Amino acid sequence: MNYYNSKKIQNISFDKAIEKVTEALKLEGFGILTEIDVKETLKKKLDVNFRPYKILGACNPPFAHKALLAEKNIGAMLPCNVIVQKTENGMIEIAAVDPVASMSAVNNPDLAVIAGEIKTKLERVISSL
Repeated sequence: MNYYNSKKIQNISFDKAIEKVTEALKLEGFGILTEIDVKETLKKKLDVNFRPYKILGACNPPFAHKALLAEKNIGAMLPCNVIVQKTENGMIEIAAVDPVASMSAVNNPDLAVIAGEIKTKLERVISSL
């Protein structure tokens, strides 16, 4: 089972790709709770150069609430991570976690239904780019 859904796009800057992903997520009811700049962090902490790579912690509040009601400790697996990274050939790759794959570790049928709905939303985000 694949643990993510992804798409590569070209002829777009890294920053513009972040904007497009953020807007596409918003259209599906997600907001960005966290943004981790991996390139900046690795430079600061390890003094290594890394490609542009950001992790966006996306949250859809109504679905997060449903998940928390279905499984009290599911917050350990939230929010849904979406990455934007520049590839070796200069393209931009956007990848979103597959919540069905990640939630399969939790034996809860109610949560599986919620994860399926979120997966559909994240797939629409990726395909819209």
